[in-house]
This record gives sequence, structure tokens and C-alpha cells, in this order.
Amino acid sequence: MERARRTRSASPSACTLYDVAREAGVSTATVSRVVHDQDRVRPSTRQRVLEVIEALGYVPDSSAQSMVRKRKEVIGLVAIESRSPDTDIEQEGLLFMEEVLRGVEASLYQAGWSVLISILRNLDRPEGFRWLQKISAKVDGMLIVEGLIPSEQLARLAARVPVALIAGSPGETHADVVDGDNRAGTMALARHLVEQHGKTRLFYIAGPAEAPDARERRAVFAETLAGYPGVRLHGCFEGRFAAIGGQRAVRELLAAPRRELPDAIACGNDQMAIGAIRELHTAGIRVPEDIAVVGFDDMHLGAMLTPPLTTVHQPMRLLGERACSMLLERIANPALPYRAERLPTTLIIRESCGCPARPDR
Repeated sequence: MERARRTRSASPSACTLYDVAREAGVSTATVSRVVHDQDRVRPSTRQRVLEVIEALGYVPDSSAQSMVRKRKEVIGLVAIESRSPDTDIEQEGLLFMEEVLRGVEASLYQAGWSVLISILRNLDRPEGFRWLQKISAKVDGMLIVEGLIPSEQLARLAARVPVALIAGSPGETHADVVDGDNRAGTMALARHLVEQHGKTRLFYIAGPAEAPDARERRAVFAETLAGYPGVRLHGCFEGRFAAIGGQRAVRELLAAPRRELPDAIACGNDQMAIGAIRELHTAGIRVPEDIAVVGFDDMHLGAMLTPPLTTVHQPMRLLGERACSMLLERIANPALPYRAERLPTTLIIRESCGCPARPDR
């Protein structure tokens, strides 16, 4: 052990499995069993090897271990950027992706795996899918955020590596799916505007039609309003889950010839709600006195608006954590049946809908 203590001053990266075996007086196979916490090692021998590992500062070569296990121990996290001429990368923000990533990292930390992040554009073109296939060769499984991938392409991708969708369409036959309860959250939001604030002319700013979350929220909002006599959907605008989408929707409303404004605007996510409030303020229209505005997601920026944003909270970090856990389980056992998990959402009431400020806020 004295020799091991003298050797510790050397760089840990220079220390190898063979150095540990030599200092401990055991075979390299024994050191490998100790490193992988396997049986068939005497307690006294295990303790001696662990002491040498500590003294030398030995760090196992993760790439070599991965080769032995025939795994890379890397998960691919892919966001497919939904863009149009009215958006750019700075305005997109990818705030949802950032929250999901925190959950993915928490799950991977427990497993000791890594994550490879990719932001793809133009998936509808051949080169977009080829790039997705290229990523699949570098990972053991893929997490795709917001499910913006055609079913045919998803089937081809799932034939190469296991796939899990975050905020995708439940019932998918080629991937596990984790999403938030869009139906319950959207219904609670619409009912609050009608029943608590007496709104009768409601305008909806939706996300991109290809996004499963956007489609469901839009449909449920219209469905809920249809259940109230005298309440109507004043109109709908399709945005791109970015603040500029909310701004453009309000500009079109204000430019309409009839100039009849809604008394409430509901948005498919908080970023579009932030854009809508900004444009209303620019036009001299008060929120919520003239028009109430609400969002969905509960991004931290919404609580700092003036007025603070009423929204629906969905557990974005937990979406990433659960989807990643399901993907790791599928990698370990590819024969598992495909699963769908829907996480609960909660109505978060602040002042942008017309409710008074609460003391705890």
C-alpha cells in the first residue's frame, strides 16, 4: 500500500486496470469483478482492491465497459424544430425542451449514462430523416420531444433503436409515449374563463397542427365551449409555439375589418401567451380589463409577467424523467409491450384572467 500511496501523485487518467491489479496483487479479472460489483470475490480481496483503487485514483474506462456490454450508454434527445417564415431560432427559445432535459438528466444520472442533444429542422425533407438515422447509430435509444415525426418515419427509426416520445400521441404502436393530461387541463382553463369570468367570445391561438399536444388542446377547447349556450369560439389562429405566434395572432385580430374583439384569448402554450400580451399592451389594450389572456405549460417566465399569467401546469421535468426511464427499461428488455403514460395537469390561477392577486403571490 505504501507504493500505491506514492503513485497517487500521478495523473488518475494514467492509471490503468493493470496498475490496480499489480498493486493489489490480484488478476485483472478480479479487479474487473470488483469494479462491476460482481460476486465470486472474497470480502478481504474486494476490500484490498477498493483501497488500491482509492489510493491510485483509478477511474474505469466507460467506453471500454460499454464495448464489453455492447452498449454505448448514450441516449439521444431530439427536438424537431417547427419553423415557419415568421419564426427564427432566437424566438423559438426551446424553453419546453430545456425543462424536459432536466428530467432526462436526472434519470440518466441514476443509470450513469449520457445524453446526446440534437435540434433538427426540416424533418419533412429526405435529408432531415437521414440525419435522424445518423444520430440513431450513435445512441442506444432515442427520446423525441413533442412527437413531431410522421408515423412511417417513426416505424423505420424504431426498427433501428428503441424510441420514446415525449408529448406524443398515445396509442403509438412503435414507441413508448409520455404526455401531460391536455384534456383535463384545457377543459379546466375553458371552464374557468366561462364560469368564473362570464366570457362569451373566446379566441384560441393554437400550436402547429402537426404537434399532437397542439391538436388535442385546440379540439378540447372548442369542444368545451360548445357545451355552453351563448358562448362561441370567436376564431382560431395557428401559431408555432413561439412568442411571435401570439403577436401575429393579435395583429390579425386588430386588423380585421369588423374589429369585434374577443373578451378572452386562450393560447396553446405560455410563449404564445407572452407574445399576445405584449402585442395587446403595444396596442393600448389592457389585460385583463379589456381582454383576458391565458396560457398552457406554466413556464417560469409567465409568473413574472405583468399581469402574471394564468395557465395550466404540466410537469415538464417529470415528462423527461419518466420517458427516459421507460426508454432505459425498453433497452434492457426490448420485448416489453409499448406503453403510454399520461401525467396530471393543474390549473394555475393568476391575474391575467381577471382574478384578483393572491396574498401568497
